[in-house]
Amino acid sequence: MRTAAIVPAAGRGERLGPGGPKALRLLGGVPLLVHAVRALVQARSVDVVVVAAPPGDVVAVRGLLDDYDLPKEVEVVAGGETRQESVRLALVSLSEDVDVVLVHDAARPLVPPELVDAVAQAVRAGAQAVVPALPLSDTVKQVDENGNVVTTLDRSTLRAAQTPQGFRRSALERSYVAADGAIATDDAGLAELAGVAVTTIRGSAEALKVTHPLDLQFAEALLARRRGDRAR
Repeated sequence: MRTAAIVPAAGRGERLGPGGPKALRLLGGVPLLVHAVRALVQARSVDVVVVAAPPGDVVAVRGLLDDYDLPKEVEVVAGGETRQESVRLALVSLSEDVDVVLVHDAARPLVPPELVDAVAQAVRAGAQAVVPALPLSDTVKQVDENGNVVTTLDRSTLRAAQTPQGFRRSALERSYVAADGAIATDDAGLAELAGVAVTTIRGSAEALKVTHPLDLQFAEALLARRRGDRAR
């Protein structure tokens, strides 16, 4: 049985500012998508990567990925209007021999391959759904629609979820069937709605998400540090 990693990459990423799809923005001269796919194929646990591209750009994304030396199987399928729909379309495209599915955001281009392997291993060890997560360092306030503070949440019980999120294929498929129009901001959220037990493992600060222009600057600094370390 094999492990597949799905990368939904059909979104525009408008919070990053004007330009093309966020997944194709450059980081160190290389598209975010390519960085993310590279990290996945470098993980020992991943057998195949499936990229859900904008429907009109499947051929272009396929050609882009072919320009880079990617040592494992990488497929490109047409994504949907939403992240959730893109994952669903990629999920139904998987071959029958895939039993573990990872879902990873292209907006987390510098995720360490070791974290990818840790998530997959946790699923292999028996978990139905696994989320890498980090404790919060900021105090978190719950507010009402007018911005008034309702309460201060206990941050010791809160975690910031990252990707890749890992699932038994059957659990993820069940979650998408049970969704029935429900919307969640991540796949673990759909699993929760379907009654699937979700567990967490320690995430990584390097799996930062590129959402705003400043995030891209942080990612550039991290990439430069990595390249400097390799040059020594």
